[in-house]
Amino acid sequence: MHPSEVLFQGTRQPLLLPACDHYAGNEKLMRKSMALQQELGPLFDITFDCEDGAAAGNEESHAKLVALLLLDEANQFNRIGARVHDVNSPHFERDVEIICTEAGHKLAYIVIPKPDGVQEVARAIELVNKHAATSGRATPLPVHVLIETHGALRDVHDIAALPQVECLSFGIMDFVSAHYGAVPGSAMRTPGQFTHPLVVRAKLEIAAACHAHGKVPSHNVTTEIKDSAVVATDAQRAAAEFGFTRMWSIHPNQIKPVIKAFTPRVSEVNEAATILHEAEKVQWGPISQHGRLHDRASYRYYWTVLQRAKLAGLPLPDTVAALLGAGEAKGAQ
Repeated sequence: MHPSEVLFQGTRQPLLLPACDHYAGNEKLMRKSMALQQELGPLFDITFDCEDGAAAGNEESHAKLVALLLLDEANQFNRIGARVHDVNSPHFERDVEIICTEAGHKLAYIVIPKPDGVQEVARAIELVNKHAATSGRATPLPVHVLIETHGALRDVHDIAALPQVECLSFGIMDFVSAHYGAVPGSAMRTPGQFTHPLVVRAKLEIAAACHAHGKVPSHNVTTEIKDSAVVATDAQRAAAEFGFTRMWSIHPNQIKPVIKAFTPRVSEVNEAATILHEAEKVQWGPISQHGRLHDRASYRYYWTVLQRAKLAGLPLPDTVAALLGAGEAKGAQ
């Protein structure tokens, strides 16, 4: 049996997405991001931003621009999503109608900001499905949810459990602001964002909810855009200490450091390949490798290492690439 069948019997394999989610708000930056994605390949996602990208009074034309760019031939990999206005905004429904109706079949996902709980997310999904269906989309449109209110954090496990939700992102700036000064502004950035108890609690709750339901936790933005070392350190801590597997970017210079931080080391990839090959030889029973026991629990870990490496564009041995390719084929059946 293939590892995707053996290692996840009775459970759904956890979702995996490119490690970097790059936000772009105006036409110039959107097109620049698309050009960079064409150059690097689908190693990162792009999110076209209606919430902060549209100028006041220009919301409808901005949504139409987003739909137009999604349909552009430069969208080669279908790894571009869109963040609409928040669910209580007068522009929310119109954003969803325009983007999902005109380009729903080309959308990778839609981002729902500032819901106050699971019921608001569920209602938003109903609206998204209504309009996406008219675009000729054959499968449900994946939904990403921004956790940035007290209500959303309270319901975070219920939100992660919604079948159509594939990713939860932490909106740190709105979350800190929602405390009206009780949490200092320094908690929006390093080092405070990794030490303030209320912010740490929020990050851990989001990551735990995602992993409990096989979804993707996406870490908040780093506001420092000139020093790439800061974003690299933030990404490393988000991955190693908080269990995030994805992170936002708000400047092209942040994309590569984020991808690198979430990419498995070559030595770990080689170790994973060796262990899984040995496991396959014994029909996925226990093995001993360098004096250490491995069984299906560790196999699941190393299987994910290989998948993450492939998403990041790391070169893989032909035998590993074939194994991963066979798993994708089985998963599509």
